[in-house]
Amino acid sequence: MSVDRTLPLIVAAPLFGAALLVGAGRRLPRSAAEVLGCLFAAGTAALALYASAGTPSSTARPLEWLGGWRPHGGAGVGIVLVGDRIGLGLATLVSLLVVAALAYAWRYFDEPPRRHAGSFPALVLLFQAGMCGFALAGDLFNAFVFFELMGVVAYALTGYRVEEARAVQGALVFGVVNSLGAYTTLLGIGLLYARTGELGLAQIGSALDAHPGGPDALVVAAFVLVAAGLLVKAAAVPFHFWLADAHAVAPTPVCMLMSGVMVELGVYGIARVYWTVFAGPGGIPAPDAHRALLALGVLTAVLGAVMCGLQRHLKRLLAYSTVAHTGLFLIGLAVLTPEGLGGVALYVLAHAGVKAALFACVGILLDRFGSVDEPELHGKGRQLPWVGVLFGTGGLALAGLPPFGTALGKAVTEEAVGGWATALFVVVSAVTGGAVLRAGARVFLGLGPVPGSGAASPPAAADAETTGKAEEPETRGGRLSRAPVSMLAVPTALLAGSLAVGLVPGLRTGIGRAADAFTDHAGYLAAVLHGRATEPAATPPPHWTTAGVLWGLVATALAVGGALLAVRRPLGAEPARWTTPLRRLHSGHMGDYVAWFLAGVTLLGVLVV
Repeated sequence: MSVDRTLPLIVAAPLFGAALLVGAGRRLPRSAAEVLGCLFAAGTAALALYASAGTPSSTARPLEWLGGWRPHGGAGVGIVLVGDRIGLGLATLVSLLVVAALAYAWRYFDEPPRRHAGSFPALVLLFQAGMCGFALAGDLFNAFVFFELMGVVAYALTGYRVEEARAVQGALVFGVVNSLGAYTTLLGIGLLYARTGELGLAQIGSALDAHPGGPDALVVAAFVLVAAGLLVKAAAVPFHFWLADAHAVAPTPVCMLMSGVMVELGVYGIARVYWTVFAGPGGIPAPDAHRALLALGVLTAVLGAVMCGLQRHLKRLLAYSTVAHTGLFLIGLAVLTPEGLGGVALYVLAHAGVKAALFACVGILLDRFGSVDEPELHGKGRQLPWVGVLFGTGGLALAGLPPFGTALGKAVTEEAVGGWATALFVVVSAVTGGAVLRAGARVFLGLGPVPGSGAASPPAAADAETTGKAEEPETRGGRLSRAPVSMLAVPTALLAGSLAVGLVPGLRTGIGRAADAFTDHAGYLAAVLHGRATEPAATPPPHWTTAGVLWGLVATALAVGGALLAVRRPLGAEPARWTTPLRRLHSGHMGDYVAWFLAGVTLLGVLVV
């Protein structure tokens, strides 16, 4: 089977699996439904790997016009899937993480709706189909459709435990904020269609290129609206408020997917739309796009790192670390060069494994002790030594310890950005990694003062929703007496994969060539519209440098030192006064988040203009 014909199957296979599970789920035993879910997810991963390996070169772009509706005279109405190496690589990453999440939940995850054995794996397969479809979509409207399929399913998965009020509230926050992002994206697509009469990415880009001289107000408004919707999914500040609320209540396997890859798809969407549609002479000038992405990236990285360090709820801590690293991804993307994109691609690939592994470890704590509250878990993790090793390793990898792929991606991105950004990358990585190591030191080593021994009691506002106390285990039958092998094997494999990203030379070379092709605006248009393959200018592939290794070691040392200092402070004490405005900013009130969304759209427009 040719690679072209494989592309629709990457989307159709999980959709078919979900339909089968929904139709037959009532009659299947739970074990059979879970096995079917894993088989369809693994089959999709195999198809994506086959398509990626079967692509003749890193610069090739396999195409499939569904139904044979090819463009005529440069105009088209058909749906096209484009399988360049970045898109196929992302579809592969999505599918492998879905397999990991389903394997993690296999036989143990509690499914509240009884006699619906196939509902959870079916929803996860729909989630996979939406993410894979978005990674491969070659027209803007269908990319939006896949993006919203992903969002709707994520909303359902976030509120999956509908018998809990907090789960419903977190899902509503997710749904409302992401729906606002969807409305702005659809409005931006409508403006582009009004201007060009096209919906295909290549066709819109070609139509804008036909009118050089810079964008007018309509094109700028379209870019701002489309980008705002994508930045909501990416959880960039000030569009990020939904993320921690959703992660705090979502099932652990869902958190593994949301922080591991769904948020990163928003960053990918920004890159895809910019380089295919707006990078030409009629699009957004590079200095304007650079200014907007850089400013939002810095703001996101700093605020995310600070909020990460303030958390005691372990899921919220990891969620804010995702926000911080999203800021670093946006800074790398803001360079608008293949080197920056290659570094971000490596960073995203390794970060996905690390973050999913950390959430898996927190899920084991939840199912063993019924809590994700750092002070309440003080010293209890000694009963789970291997989980402690994995959690500590994940914290070191998050800080940028060589030779993990996170360190390589960080080093390559730092070199591409240059200057002051290196210090920012080091500090943000150290703070987020240090927060994870601090929590690990308290929970698994029992370091620091015992909570409640002479410390002030927690503030009244610190209820279970923000502290992580009195959480319901996600495993059937209540708390686990021991962590099952499947739950331990998944984070072990994920961390091993992150380590492999930094050690396999062929992987980073291939990503470098794929980044060259991804950023070739003219080459993309020629391939999709005219079937002509062009060779982009080659840039040096991502590689380890002495400076990158040293900065990674510095960030790791700062993370370890910061964690050891932090455990000396009682967590039960009143938070520092300077944190009060930040905590009030994240109020949990829907109206506040809507107001900040509108402010974010305005800010983005000001930065672009």
